[in-house]
Amino acid sequence: MDKSMLGDLDSLPEEDKMKMGAMIEQLQIRDSLRMYNTLVERCFNDCVDSFRRKSLDKQEETCVRRCAEKFLKHSMRVGMRFAELNQGAATPD
Repeated sequence: MDKSMLGDLDSLPEEDKMKMGAMIEQLQIRDSLRMYNTLVERCFNDCVDSFRRKSLDKQEETCVRRCAEKFLKHSMRVGMRFAELNQGAATPD
């Protein structure tokens, strides 16, 4: 976990800092899993047409790859934009 996230918690007792750190890590893991599950569900529903064989055919494989790349790029851009907005809100005018 990034120690800078706990910068505002210096006044708390060490035990509370540890609890907050654990909670933040759990939230980060949960959000990562949620993003992964959303990615898998969306790309599967958009790209897989039938269950003719065990593996994906070439067209499905290409579709899944493009879908995943697009989803991850979008998620990264949203995260960057959120960080920009958050940083702008934190600085006093």
